[in-house]
Amino acid sequence: EQPRFAVISYGKLGGKELGYASDLDLVFLYDDDAPEAAEVYTRLGQRANTWLSSQTAAGLLFETDLRLRPNGDSGMIATALEAFRKYQLESAWVWEHQALTRARFTAGDAQIGAAFERIRCEVLCLPRELENLKREVLAMRHKMRAAHAGKSDRFDLKHDHGGLVDVEFLIQYLVLGYSHRHPELTGN
Repeated sequence: EQPRFAVISYGKLGGKELGYASDLDLVFLYDDDAPEAAEVYTRLGQRANTWLSSQTAAGLLFETDLRLRPNGDSGMIATALEAFRKYQLESAWVWEHQALTRARFTAGDAQIGAAFERIRCEVLCLPRELENLKREVLAMRHKMRAAHAGKSDRFDLKHDHGGLVDVEFLIQYLVLGYSHRHPELTGN
C-alpha cells in the first residue's frame, strides 16, 4: 500500500549536470519484507524505465542506462537495500565505487534515500591501499580513453589528456583514497 521504493541517480543526473543529450543512469532500490516485494518492485522499475524512455512526438524522452545496478545487466532491475549494501561492500569493482562519488537519491521514499546516502558514505570512506587504487583508476581511464581516441586532430576538452574526464578521475581517486580521513569529501 505504501511503496518503499527509491530512484538513485548516477552520472550526469547524479552529479547535477544533466544536459539535453544526457542519458539517465539509474538504480532502483526497495526496502520491503513482503514475499512478493522483489517481483512487485522489479515491475515498478521496469514501468518507470519504460515511461522515462518513451518515444514522443519530439523524439526519445530519455535514454536510460540501468547497468550500474548490482551485477549489471544480469542483476535484478530493482535491488533490495540491504543486498545493495552487501554488494557494494563485498563485490563491487573500483569503477562502481568511482560511480558512487556522483550518485544521489532523486525520487521516491526519502527514508530509503537517507539509507542509500549512509551506504554511499560508508563505501566511499573505506580505507584503500593507494597504489592499488591508483592502478585501478588509471586502468579504467585508459580503457575509456581508448574508446574515445583519435576522432579529431583538435584538442577534445572532454576526452583528451588533461581534459575534463581526467579531472573527474583525479577527483574520484582523491575521494576514494582519502574519505576515510576526510569524510567531508563524500558530499555531493
